[in-house]
Amino acid sequence: MTASFLPDAPPFVAVVPARLASTRLPEKPLADIAGKPMVVRVAERAREAGAERVLIATDDPRVLQAAHTHGFEALLTRADHPSGTDRLAEVAVRLDLADDTIVVNVQGDEPLIDPALVRDVASHLATHPDCAIATAAHPISDPAEVFNPNVVKVVLDARAVALYFSRAPIPWLRDAYQGQASARAIDIRAMPAAPADTVFRHIGLYAYRARFLRTYPSLAQAPIEQAEMLEQLRAMWHGERIAVRVTHEAPAPGVDTPADLERVRTLFLSKS
Repeated sequence: MTASFLPDAPPFVAVVPARLASTRLPEKPLADIAGKPMVVRVAERAREAGAERVLIATDDPRVLQAAHTHGFEALLTRADHPSGTDRLAEVAVRLDLADDTIVVNVQGDEPLIDPALVRDVASHLATHPDCAIATAAHPISDPAEVFNPNVVKVVLDARAVALYFSRAPIPWLRDAYQGQASARAIDIRAMPAAPADTVFRHIGLYAYRARFLRTYPSLAQAPIEQAEMLEQLRAMWHGERIAVRVTHEAPAPGVDTPADLERVRTLFLSKS
């Protein structure tokens, strides 16, 4: 199921959504990393991926100014978007992007994102014309990850198209788990490792067709989306298909806390 790496990406637009409000790390997009705001570091990774256009979409003039100062295109978007996908939808409409334009959502708190993975997800969507979205995943086997509700899992079909995303341990390995788990308690320490290439962790990197982005805000929320709190399930509920690029390399973690920020700062300084 693992797709081969595609070095020649199709033309694509990379959008970095950057909302200034953050409960755990105030003004996160503007946090300094080795002399540049974090959102600019992310935009640089998107540019390295080969995007023909990189744009920072924000709800705050200060982020807009930071983008312009460092030579990046930016757009001031509405402040009331419930998700980054909604913010990208506004960008697609305002830029009047052609229906088949591939738009990659590069999260604004991922300064260590691998440019090759960004490029590969765009390529993956281009090779799946029946899909409106592409994303990425990597195999996991550690029961602590498999049973962690903060780790989103995805089940794939034979073409590596998503069948379902969940915070639950899917697929349920009946023979391995049944004797260890009960409705009352699950002892993670007693759980065996999942067999290779059986359980996949979802990576929050998305490529969309602009046609889909323009329709997304009009789609009603889905019951499964509300149950799992996973917005990609809305697209699936309404019949859209999501192609999944499988990589065997776990991506570097993003920045959510002050400790994460210090770790990333140290990495950037060690490379300078």
